[in-house]
Amino acid sequence: MPRAVVAGGAAIVTKGIELAVHSHRKAQLLLTVRGIITCEADKGVWIVPPRCAVWIPGNLPHSMTAAGEVEVYWLFVEPDAASALPRQCCTLSISPLLEHLLLHVTEMPVLYDIDGADGRIATVLLDQLSRAPVDKLNFPMPADTKLRKIAAALMADPSDRATMDEWSQRTSIAPRTLARILQRETGMSFGRWRQQLHILFALRRLTQGASVQAVAVELGYEGASAFVTMFRKAMGKPPARYLAERQIDS
Repeated sequence: MPRAVVAGGAAIVTKGIELAVHSHRKAQLLLTVRGIITCEADKGVWIVPPRCAVWIPGNLPHSMTAAGEVEVYWLFVEPDAASALPRQCCTLSISPLLEHLLLHVTEMPVLYDIDGADGRIATVLLDQLSRAPVDKLNFPMPADTKLRKIAAALMADPSDRATMDEWSQRTSIAPRTLARILQRETGMSFGRWRQQLHILFALRRLTQGASVQAVAVELGYEGASAFVTMFRKAMGKPPARYLAERQIDS
């Protein structure tokens, strides 16, 4: 389409969504209004809770899944119009203003009048999108084969509290070597890397309706207070407040 942006959306989908690996010439934004989606792209797993969106640069292979009830909207952006936006996959925090702009664009004609009101709204949308804060809601996937096995094991059982020394024994990698490779490929220490997975797992389960106590147990914490403390330190606020601020008015 010969326009800077093209948008669309799926109203509430109760059976979830699953899209296999694919790519687009245009950059894409996926906005979650209800529910939570998971996107795999750019050597990472990206979790998108309500009032957040994942930004996917053009020609980047990615897949997307969502379980249960979700409401998702998408925006395609021409490469020339996305020069001020991130060049890597990331999650963006969506303000109420930006959310309303995105939803409005989904209702505009595909071939909207570039010089008219719709064209001006598209320009404001791109400007606001370029200013959106980046949220750290991804779990980096290392390229190293043994580290990917650790990642897969942690994703399959996030309650596994094995230390780095114990993982070193399981994978036959010296602790210092394991730490060095992980830092080089993810930019994180082992503890921070696993904590990031816990945050993403918690967001998914809490959005699905699980209690804080249940999530704490599923992640292997001694109690809800220990889990809430970890979440607050990492995200700046407790989980209940974090999610409450991302709910839209019905």
